[in-house]
Amino acid sequence: MAGPAFRAAAVRVRVPATSANLGPGFDALGLALGLYDDVVVRVADSGLHIDIAGEGSETLPRDESHLLVRSLRTAFDLLGGQPRGLEIVCANRIPHGRGLGSSSAAICAGIVAARAVTIGGEARLDDAALLELATEIEGHPDNVAACLLGGFTLSWMEAGAARAIRMEPHDSIVPVVFVPGKPVLTETARGLLPRSVPHVDAAVNAGRAALLVEALTRRPELLLPATEDRLHQDYRAPAMPESAALVERLRADGIPAVISGAGPTVMALADADSADKVSHLAGEGWAANRLDLDVQGASVLPLAT
Repeated sequence: MAGPAFRAAAVRVRVPATSANLGPGFDALGLALGLYDDVVVRVADSGLHIDIAGEGSETLPRDESHLLVRSLRTAFDLLGGQPRGLEIVCANRIPHGRGLGSSSAAICAGIVAARAVTIGGEARLDDAALLELATEIEGHPDNVAACLLGGFTLSWMEAGAARAIRMEPHDSIVPVVFVPGKPVLTETARGLLPRSVPHVDAAVNAGRAALLVEALTRRPELLLPATEDRLHQDYRAPAMPESAALVERLRADGIPAVISGAGPTVMALADADSADKVSHLAGEGWAANRLDLDVQGASVLPLAT
């Protein structure tokens, strides 16, 4: 059977940063943020050429081991075959190793670009298959769901398959992220989690996660109680004591604050009136960024914009 045909023109994909867990929604809830990586992919006659600017430009590999390339290759296999060569340009703005979904962004950029550059790609790899593939590569669906769909997402596994729904976050919510200078490996943060937790803590988290859906979509005044967590943040605190202390300090001031993903970034969910004030509360050692909510998810854009 003949392999796929590829577009001669380059494609540009934009993918958002994401924050998973959001406090109590461990491995289930995700939020897409207005901070983006851009990737341009063109099918070439031969070889592999990668140009990287921004985050990771000095440390990321420029060969087949790059997560973006591995994701492209995996998607091309599902689409029917590999192109003869690839030229890839990455403009990275999402910090690495900070709990803002940089690996999920690379995965989603790769599989969306592979589909976009393949003629008939959407018929061979639909949106549900994209989520399945991204989850298979990443290992869990919370970040990739938010990255692909945008907005506020709830994801789960059902009969071994990834599922997700997208909800519209309340338009008054303004995320403020506090990014520390040093990363924490996701593997390190996950390694601190216990195999079991007290039943009372699990019950509290279940109620808070349900409340968080209401708070994020309709009643943001409930965000402080809705973001209470007892399943993962305290257990991970030894790996990121400054982050844990900042969360505690912000929450004591009535500001809904959580560890973003596996950390060490701290995210506060402010509003337009308080976001600028909140962004100045962390002090030295933190890069504070007031962000928009992303509502588009992974997008194929014209090259010129």
